[in-house]
Amino acid sequence: MGRVQDKVALVTGGASGVGYETVKLLLAEGAFVAITDINAAAGEAFAAECGERAMFIRHDVASEADWTAAIAAVQQRFGPLDILINNAGILIAGSIATATLAQFRQLMQVNADSCFIGCQQGIAAMQERGGSIVNMASVSSWLPIEGYAGYSATKAAVAALTRASALYCRNNGVPVRINSVHPDGIYTPMMQASAPGVPAKFLLFDPKTNPKGRATLPENIAKVMLFLASDDSQAISGAEMRADSAILGTGL
Repeated sequence: MGRVQDKVALVTGGASGVGYETVKLLLAEGAFVAITDINAAAGEAFAAECGERAMFIRHDVASEADWTAAIAAVQQRFGPLDILINNAGILIAGSIATATLAQFRQLMQVNADSCFIGCQQGIAAMQERGGSIVNMASVSSWLPIEGYAGYSATKAAVAALTRASALYCRNNGVPVRINSVHPDGIYTPMMQASAPGVPAKFLLFDPKTNPKGRATLPENIAKVMLFLASDDSQAISGAEMRADSAILGTGL
């Protein structure tokens, strides 16, 4: 039996990066998985590769209507929802001096609004049977990063929303656990796009060859997602899981 055997999961941003690796792990551990993404071509191709225990749903995570439709679709196909991975997000560079209000609002819609809607509808879908919600945050939620002011603000919002939602569930007897994951950069297409022309060896963390590297591989974060999604983490809710290679002690 797998760690999430026969549980039903929905992974946003599941067609690439951490979402892609998380989908593969959940399937390998026995789950039924709905892959949602704005990129329909990539999502449909991935779902076809995954087989009958996977499905694809085109999903704009900033749309309340899309959330309602996505949860209804996965429950109609596989049954009641057990796991929600709020992974979808975007990255736009900009300091408080250079970023635009339009960019800030776009970041908030995709990164923070999506977690608000997802948590709200996820809790409603799982409140009878119980389940786990995992929100993708970042070390930038607490670590000042001058060049990503708006992005950092969205991830701080995700962290605060996670804590408040988890407390709501505890205080109201709702058997849903909600946690956030805070990586120190992940070597995904989103990171690569933010550092054009920079070789992977300068972005990836390796304690021997690149001790100042800032990224880990997506599959490493997917393992954290799996742990929080599974019953192995039954005692954990409202937590900030820092997958950050001890950056707190580096003085950065």
